Amino acid sequence: MTSEVDETPGMTEALGYEQARDELIEVVRRLEAGGTTLEESLALWERGEELAKVCRRWLDGARARLDAALAEEAAEAEDAG
Repeated sequence: MTSEVDETPGMTEALGYEQARDELIEVVRRLEAGGTTLEESLALWERGEELAKVCRRWLDGARARLDAALAEEAAEAEDAG
């Protein structure tokens, strides 16, 4: 089995969005290709779930920052107007 599946959850937390996304793409590719044992498939699925959570957290954080910036801009426009 490869390190893609064997990484610990703590290491997953340290991944950047692009790293997690790229690894998730690879996990999906391997699952779709088949040829793995049930145990390997389950480990890949679990890894994919972890990676999807990391991506979701990054995207949620980006959305929050964008919303905050837009709210600040709107408040400044109100104060100026």
